[in-house]
Amino acid sequence: MATILVIDDDASIRRSLRRILELEGHEVLEAAEGSAGLRAVQLDPPDLVITDIYMPEMDGIEFLIRLRDAHPELPIVAISGGGFASKEFVLRDAELIGATRTLSKPLLVGDVLGAVSAALSGDPNP
Repeated sequence: MATILVIDDDASIRRSLRRILELEGHEVLEAAEGSAGLRAVQLDPPDLVITDIYMPEMDGIEFLIRLRDAHPELPIVAISGGGFASKEFVLRDAELIGATRTLSKPLLVGDVLGAVSAALSGDPNP
């Protein structure tokens, strides 16, 4: 299966995604914010990245921009529960920057697995 890097400042979200993905046979790596995620990708690029948008230090939008510059082919699933702007707005921005798929929090298991499968397979339909 795939190696997936999960980046979210909420440890409970990272744990939940780890459980969901490991039950499907994926190896899961974790980072609590964007700059730690970039370091993890530089050390050993995963097959897929799942990143939150609103995080301290380096947020998900800056992370997406930097990751797209360094690894334009790497599939990315952006997730958001909203913040100072609506989640639909920031997820649309994430798509424009290069997120392969987007998901709104709260996350549903079927949606996560569907987005991961589609992103890994290169399915062009959102």
